[in-house]
Amino acid sequence: MFDSAQFRSFPCNFCPRVLKSANGRSLHINSKHPDFSSDSEAEQGARTTIKLHPKLTAGIRFADRHDFDWADYHYVEVQSSEDTINRGLDLWMAEQIQVMQSTEGFTPPPWSSTKDLYKTIDAIEDGDVPFERVFFRYSGVIEENAPSWKTATYELCVRDVRAVVQQQMATPQFKEEFQTAPYRQYDQSGHRIYSNFMSGDWAWREADKIAEDPRTHGAMVVPVDGGLDKTTVSVATGSQQYHPYYVSPANLSNAARRGHGNGVIPVAFIPIVDMSKFEKKTKEFKRFARQLYHACIARIYAPLREGMTTPEVIKCPDGHFRRAIYSIGPIIADYPEQVWLTGIVQGWCPKCFAKPGDLNDKKVPRRNHEKTDFLLCYFDSGQLWDIFGVRDDVVPFTHSYPRADIHELIAPDLLHQLIKGTFKDHLVTWINDYIKLSNSEARALEIIQDIDHHIAAMPPYPGLRRFKDGRDFAQWTGDDSKALMKVYLPAIVGYVPDDMVECLSSFLGLCYILRRNAINVPALNQAKEELARFHRLREIFVETGTRTHCSLPRQHSLPHFITGVTEFGAANGTCSSITESKHIEAVKDTWRRTNRFEALYQMLTILVRMHKMQTLKRKFEEKGMLQGSTAAYMALAIQYESRVVPTPQQTHNSPEAEEAPSDDDDDDVVPLVGPRFASSVKLAKTKARGNSRSLHGLATELNLPQLVPAFLSFLYLDRYDREPLENLSDTMAFSGRIYTHHSATARFFTPSDTCGVGGMQQQTIRCNPEWHEKGRFDTVFVQGDGAEMKGLMVAQLRLLFSFVDTETGRSHECALVNWFPLVDDEPDPVTGMWMVEREEGIGGERDEEGGAPPLQVISLATVVRGAHLAPVFGDDGNIPGWVTYLDSLDVFSSFYVNHFVDHHAHELIMSCTNI
Repeated sequence: MFDSAQFRSFPCNFCPRVLKSANGRSLHINSKHPDFSSDSEAEQGARTTIKLHPKLTAGIRFADRHDFDWADYHYVEVQSSEDTINRGLDLWMAEQIQVMQSTEGFTPPPWSSTKDLYKTIDAIEDGDVPFERVFFRYSGVIEENAPSWKTATYELCVRDVRAVVQQQMATPQFKEEFQTAPYRQYDQSGHRIYSNFMSGDWAWREADKIAEDPRTHGAMVVPVDGGLDKTTVSVATGSQQYHPYYVSPANLSNAARRGHGNGVIPVAFIPIVDMSKFEKKTKEFKRFARQLYHACIARIYAPLREGMTTPEVIKCPDGHFRRAIYSIGPIIADYPEQVWLTGIVQGWCPKCFAKPGDLNDKKVPRRNHEKTDFLLCYFDSGQLWDIFGVRDDVVPFTHSYPRADIHELIAPDLLHQLIKGTFKDHLVTWINDYIKLSNSEARALEIIQDIDHHIAAMPPYPGLRRFKDGRDFAQWTGDDSKALMKVYLPAIVGYVPDDMVECLSSFLGLCYILRRNAINVPALNQAKEELARFHRLREIFVETGTRTHCSLPRQHSLPHFITGVTEFGAANGTCSSITESKHIEAVKDTWRRTNRFEALYQMLTILVRMHKMQTLKRKFEEKGMLQGSTAAYMALAIQYESRVVPTPQQTHNSPEAEEAPSDDDDDDVVPLVGPRFASSVKLAKTKARGNSRSLHGLATELNLPQLVPAFLSFLYLDRYDREPLENLSDTMAFSGRIYTHHSATARFFTPSDTCGVGGMQQQTIRCNPEWHEKGRFDTVFVQGDGAEMKGLMVAQLRLLFSFVDTETGRSHECALVNWFPLVDDEPDPVTGMWMVEREEGIGGERDEEGGAPPLQVISLATVVRGAHLAPVFGDDGNIPGWVTYLDSLDVFSSFYVNHFVDHHAHELIMSCTNI
């Protein structure tokens, strides 16, 4: 008989994580899933017992929980190879043989080999949408000795997009994250808000068009977004490329599509025509390649064609069945892909008729199918190419679908057009070019090294990437560019003209507005102002000879972003970073699991199997069949001779030691599960160990003589609600215990990419003298009553502590802080950032007399969240080589309040929105 006690597990109430002890689970829940309401209590769940029918298993050959978890662990989680799975099955068999010898009972593993396991997965019906192969060939005249591309066969691997979309829409996990109808949202001031796709004008207009047919009244419009981008899986083995096409129903929220579920799924791999350089340059081949490209995409959407005019019934995430009308939604693609999709000439705009040499012309009309058709009727190929930027050798795939116009459906792309394009490829490169142009080679190298040192010396901040070598590294990613945007502006001040700094500042302001999850009309107006300022200031690069012009497609796309937000909602819901992140699981990881021979077919099989396992797992989770650990489940199943599912309330406390909290920087910023709440800051649950618990003992131990008068002043004000008297140490005393903490947790709504379903984020603020041996004392925003900087004040934490007032019995969470007052009543006109200086009293920290700076005790409730200070490096910008990110807050006296460090800080200080 098994003793179930030895298999006890402590699953989290809110996520799949399983802890080793009850105390560990409590720490995990407090840190990752905090209870924001003081008067709410968790409901006590009753024990659930599930008895499975021994014969009718719905075609799924997993005999029990253990079998499924074993298969899920090896095939999905760790992605074991065939040899590893066979080795695991052999060990499982060996263990059962040992059990047979000791108990005279023998239950062999359910699979004798990897092939048997694969057969079980293939038999799963949930999520079964296989890929099929569709072949294309050149249909024109094939002359003798024709080039190879005319005789080759091209293979499109495609799934039934209709079935895929129906499965996505039926996912219960999206119950709170989908909209059944277009809507218009307004804030408290009556300003229109653009957030999820269905809040945009395009969805509303599409519904109006559909509603012209009375038969569709009462139906639900389901726009199917598309996304495509080539990706390389291995440069070392010949740069093997794949061209996946992804789809997502636009009814899902932006957060759902950006998550790691099945909100975005690959439905096809478009064939890549690989020919010799000579053949690729011929006009005839270029025409064929584009026609093949559009024929493949048209085939992808073909199963939806009937449902674009006649409603069909589909299941929604909330479990209800609704009549749906499909539409082709926006297409997510970078600029080279947009050129192919729209059938325009390279260098022209896919949205309007602006010419390559004058992309800044604001009076040009927008493109659409009707205008293109008219031009094709009255102009020859040369005129179409030179005057209008139109190719007459290809018809976009949207021509054959109802209500679809490819020029209208091109979505704004934050990643390639703003972050990688305008910022990294343009502005950062141009600034380096200016430095090299205006200085000698040796001096230019010295300046660039200084800028890299500035970047590396930026003080730490929750979630901020540390560039230990500056920005000079070979392989850039989108995350690298986003991280550099946070610290690059203060690093270049003094080395380039003020107009260049202002130009960069205005672009960053524009970019941070466009990257929000929700954007209202005042914010859009602010974005227009920043855009106009950027266009005016970027001429400095032409005036200094760094550039001959600024007429570039990616920068020209910036005005279209404003329209794109009003059309499709917040741009982070149609960003190519979504599809690029999907490349990892859909292409790169699956490719690594193949033997490289005809890898695509193996990848497709893996994708289908993964989709089946994930779909089945979601189904089991929905039914409560995967709670707790596998061992606990199976032990209880044997004990009760049934499938008993232990709920978290059933597990028992364990005498195991309390788990220590992690001090890993990667956990400093994490998304929170759940709805949006007001911001709050709380001390870490774990108290610091080894410190004195008395007031005077703690002050002496930490060498903080200012603690005693600051603490007594706070206590006096709290007790008597009036300004403290002088020399309080002579009249007041505190004999209670003081508990120190090394961190606090701020929780707030943030419109950033890294946020939970409710847009909430958790930030760890550190005040730890032992952090990386040198200590870390973060800076924070404190709520004040002034008019400057939105009423916020900046302070550096010197101590976090809690205590109970022995006289009043009130509990307090407090911080000992050093203030950083504002230098001026207005932001710095060049950087757009507020400037602060460390407060120094008589005999300040840097005075020759060697005194200590003034400190004050404040309530932690007045702390809003973390703040980031970027040093003002001075006119020459040269700093000692020994200065690191751990020293910079102490080395410098003046700082910029860096509101570009994240979206919430930018919105706190600069935003017009009331979200």
